[in-house]
Amino acid sequence: MRILVAPDKFKGTVSAQTVAESIRAALSADHEVFIQPLADGGEGTIEAFGGSNRTDVVSGPLNSPVSAQWRLHGDTAIIEMAEASGLTLAGGLEDNDPIAASTIGTGQLIAIAIERGARNIIVGAGGSATTDGGLGALEALYPLERLREVSITVACDVATRFVEAAETFGPQKGASPSQVRFLKRRLERVGQIYLEERGVNVLQMEMAGAAGGLAGGLASVGASLVNGFNAVSEEVELLDLIENVDLVITGEGNVDKSSFEGKVVGGVLKLADETKTHAIVIAGNFEESLSYSAPIYGLTNEVGTESAFSQTQKSLEYVAKLAVSNWEKAR
Repeated sequence: MRILVAPDKFKGTVSAQTVAESIRAALSADHEVFIQPLADGGEGTIEAFGGSNRTDVVSGPLNSPVSAQWRLHGDTAIIEMAEASGLTLAGGLEDNDPIAASTIGTGQLIAIAIERGARNIIVGAGGSATTDGGLGALEALYPLERLREVSITVACDVATRFVEAAETFGPQKGASPSQVRFLKRRLERVGQIYLEERGVNVLQMEMAGAAGGLAGGLASVGASLVNGFNAVSEEVELLDLIENVDLVITGEGNVDKSSFEGKVVGGVLKLADETKTHAIVIAGNFEESLSYSAPIYGLTNEVGTESAFSQTQKSLEYVAKLAVSNWEKAR
């Protein structure tokens, strides 16, 4: 059989590339296996587009220098904001300063990309430490006139609106209740500034709250906001890849209701349904109360929690063989 392995990362455990390679290793002796790691605009976006080939030092979320990877292919740049302004760079929610955290490094990466000849820029907006409404990024991009020469697309992993970003994601970035209230007021004011200065109302714009409002800030200077999975899948021509195989295997670390709200698993299954291609889902664990349009296997169900986390790659190989074997028997 021809099999496409197109997973998201197993967050906090293994990357999408590692997931795909592990499953391919398990199946390649008996099948023709192709891999395409995916992402929804968050961590792993560069990897999904084919890997990074540039590294530049920029200001991290708390202003210390960080080495950020990005990709330039022709005149198209792929930038993952988590590489410059990500929560992990701030030490996680325990060490992050949610008030001071800035997107300036992301803006610096965009500026560098423009200087290197990029005219189409895709920004993956996920995994951020920030709730600055994109102020830091825009500061780094002055003079803003330079943006007239480029097209910016923000690949968003959430549909959250601008001000909602404070209450929805602030606590995940270490914000206390009082800090969340401060961040909410700040986003309200920043949104008003964008409206007054540029005539763009980001306050009512879906997805403008992605990456703590970075998406809205970039939208205020002409960027397009799109669903992250759609942006990635179109760029890698995922529909064509799925059409040309007998079976597609997708998955992520935790499959639940949110996996079908613009995320990778739901997106792959939808494309598989459109093309009448059989599909299998392999997850770290999954919500058993939901109904699924494809067979789903959880590592924790099949090998136990300890092995799923301590021997993830071996567990993936075992479960992939089991899943495909069961599917072949059921055909």
